[in-house]
Amino acid sequence: MQYLDSFYKYLEFERRNSSHTIIAYKNDMRQFCEFLNDESISLWTDVTSKTIRSWMVKMVNNGVSSRSVTRKISTLKVFFRFLMMQEVLDTNVAELVITPKLAKRLPVFVKEQEMDVLLDHVVFSEDFKGMRDRLILEVFYNTGMRLSELVGLTDDQIDFSNELFKVRGKRNKERIIPFMKELKVSLVRYMKERDRLFSERVKTNLFLTEKGLPVYSKLVYRVVNGYLNQVSTVVKKSPHVIRHTFATALLNKGADLNAIKELLGHSSLAATEVYTHNSFKQLNSIYKQAHPRAEKMEDYI
Repeated sequence: MQYLDSFYKYLEFERRNSSHTIIAYKNDMRQFCEFLNDESISLWTDVTSKTIRSWMVKMVNNGVSSRSVTRKISTLKVFFRFLMMQEVLDTNVAELVITPKLAKRLPVFVKEQEMDVLLDHVVFSEDFKGMRDRLILEVFYNTGMRLSELVGLTDDQIDFSNELFKVRGKRNKERIIPFMKELKVSLVRYMKERDRLFSERVKTNLFLTEKGLPVYSKLVYRVVNGYLNQVSTVVKKSPHVIRHTFATALLNKGADLNAIKELLGHSSLAATEVYTHNSFKQLNSIYKQAHPRAEKMEDYI
């Protein structure tokens, strides 16, 4: 159907969405177009809110989760907004569709003690691979970076004098993340070994494979998953879980929510506030253990 290619270019060049986000949009639009084809609808002007609701009902009946349905409808809202900008439509019919109400999905995180065990007691090999893998875990836990941000890190994004990372996040937005002296020592040690082994390398990527090529997302995911398996029983063991762990740890230590928002690169405070639930659970536990009346209250239960 018309306008799809120009829509994808709009996502890439004007909205500056990541390649992963654009792939998700393309998949959603392909599925919607298949539905429209089954309904013998060939023009965007013939799509109504009733059409979209019918697609939504079909997805629910086929076992698609409420979260996935909501995301796909959100894709349509962006697309029809784009069609309005192109003066193809006068109204955004997708905005009239009420999506399923979602329960808040709380962030999964690793306990601080488990991260201490990982970084202080788990044995990493002394070769290049061991140094790189440990540094990957250190950078994630010290900075709360996204997987894509770490994979794309280059040497010139590191300010050793001020102990800062200059990270390019979503929509190419730059933010500053400080790091500790301990991480600085690990960075210098790793980079010396990397440059000794791969002196002929052309690219300036911080993290390299054992063949001297830039690391890729699946490799980093496997590194994180493998080491978290040694110390934690959480079901999900991914780089994003360490990002959640970073944010939860800061909040539990009294960090300001707005500061955490800036460190994580969230566009709104609402995305950061989800961590307060976990923090309050821990606060409640500490309160019940520490309050002088806690033991006496047990006698009444």
